[in-house]
Amino acid sequence: MALDLVTEGRLVDIVAEGFDAGIRLAESVPRDMVAVAFGGTSRFISVAAPAYLKKHGVPRAPLDLLQHSCIRYRMRNGRIYHWEFERRGNAVDVDVRGQLTLDEDRLMIDAAVEGVGIAYVPERAASEAIASRKLSVVLDDWCPRFPGLCLYYPGHRQVPAGLRAFVDVLKEVVPRR
Repeated sequence: MALDLVTEGRLVDIVAEGFDAGIRLAESVPRDMVAVAFGGTSRFISVAAPAYLKKHGVPRAPLDLLQHSCIRYRMRNGRIYHWEFERRGNAVDVDVRGQLTLDEDRLMIDAAVEGVGIAYVPERAASEAIASRKLSVVLDDWCPRFPGLCLYYPGHRQVPAGLRAFVDVLKEVVPRR
């Protein structure tokens, strides 16, 4: 078996581009594909250094972020990501402001730890900085969980033996984490 791993910042048509499988957020897997969830639920959270929050105050609602310096995220397609929040069925998208725009979670977390501003990052990526109290979560009740990642592949064609074996291992091993 050979592995050809490609990372893209766009949604790839795996059939048209000749791939056996792909990985996407569950909500973006095409309906005609077989999806195998792994890794549990996910969520994005807004985080800031305690010193930043002490100096600038703690936002209580998503629109309060417009009064803060936020670390913006540039997607691979060049667009600036609008932060998405939801609480009790009330969805709010915020086009945050800030002096720093980055395209990588680790850099955003590092900048937040240094007190540059508030970042919006995957919870898993920030968990170590939160556990060590370098970062505090803000607007926690506005950051709901959502279905996480899925390995997906076409259901209408023969599944290669290597992919079948990988799916079997994924189903057996990953949920134990």
